[in-house]
Amino acid sequence: MSDKPAWPAGVARHALPTVDSTNAHALREAPNLIGPAWYLAGTQTAGRGRRARAWASPRGNFHATLVMRLAEPPAVIALRSFAAALALREALVALSGLPDAFTLKWPNDVLLNGSKVAGILLENNGQRDGSAHLAVGIGVNLIAAPAASDLEPGALPAVTVLSETGLRLDPGLLLDHLAPAFARWESVLRTAGFTPLRVEWLAHAARLGTLIRARTMRETHEGTFDTIDPAGNLVLSTARGRLAIPAADVFF
Repeated sequence: MSDKPAWPAGVARHALPTVDSTNAHALREAPNLIGPAWYLAGTQTAGRGRRARAWASPRGNFHATLVMRLAEPPAVIALRSFAAALALREALVALSGLPDAFTLKWPNDVLLNGSKVAGILLENNGQRDGSAHLAVGIGVNLIAAPAASDLEPGALPAVTVLSETGLRLDPGLLLDHLAPAFARWESVLRTAGFTPLRVEWLAHAARLGTLIRARTMRETHEGTFDTIDPAGNLVLSTARGRLAIPAADVFF
């Protein structure tokens, strides 16, 4: 297990016993902030995942949101999902010492031994001046995970860090590693663009080069997972040709 890194300068940290949703709370607080801030909650009463799906939030799991103000095009703002995934994987590897166990599933999940252990949800409240407060919500199954009966048909099984590694990680300690890791990837994105994040993400991508299904709001595509493109889109080789998909649920 690695030593605790230094907390990123200029980033606030707030710990709350309970909230409705760390993302919702962070966006409510955002107009009053003078800089980026992390909100860590013991539990959530109305946690949610992508497409407004409920997210179970028992005490002992990790529920946190980073909120920050950005003045960038929406497509660039959305790239923080990759920064968050890389940072979360880095933090989990540092605390577990198991680099081969953690992989990344497009668009925003972290897998442990091939099963889902964490999810990431980006939300923002766009402003009239073109800026936005972005909430980067992260949930990790540290000690508890949803039952198979509670998952969407075809979804990967959910596992916990405890069940897969034997480690009982403290949520606060995970945030100690996650926040500096995110700050580093945020700096890389701002100074060097998306390319370094894309290269690193692909180095840890789950099922790269294999047949997968991507389900959008309107249709399902099946093809070989070739890559992600410079905009972060999923690229599949299908029977109809190469296809870049900006948003979808992926099934193995």
